[in-house]
Amino acid sequence: MFRKNPDPSAIIIGNVSIGQNVFIGPGVVIRADEPGSSIIIEDNCNVQDRVIVHALRNSYVLIESNTSLAHGCIIHGPCKIGRNCFIGFGSVVFQAKIGEGTIIKHLSCVEGVNIPKKKVVESGNTISNKSHVQKLKCPDKDLKEFIKKVVKANLALIEK
Repeated sequence: MFRKNPDPSAIIIGNVSIGQNVFIGPGVVIRADEPGSSIIIEDNCNVQDRVIVHALRNSYVLIESNTSLAHGCIIHGPCKIGRNCFIGFGSVVFQAKIGEGTIIKHLSCVEGVNIPKKKVVESGNTISNKSHVQKLKCPDKDLKEFIKKVVKANLALIEK
């Protein structure tokens, strides 16, 4: 089954801009309805089932191209997620900047920090200060390939 538009059960409210070839799955909530808030989701992203993206008053969320937001994660502004990132199942990102190519595995929490490009947050971790960030490692080749496959599989769901 191909989807050209967001799933009918998705809710998109407020000052939201969604690029080309973006998969929006069932139960997704994207809200930029508070005064001065905005959300931008760039091209070729996938926003999987039950993801929540919300921008607080006078804040923004920017999700750059080729990024995957996996099932049930929460992205809460102010927040910027770089290109080619992966946010795993049930993870939370709040008041953070995530560098290009960074992978946040499942059930992790990233709050109030800037993560440089090409880092990995292992499953179940909380990253909330500079000391935590300094300990992050780079992704290996297999993990990078996995992320590419996730983006490709979800983009295949979109009618060309």
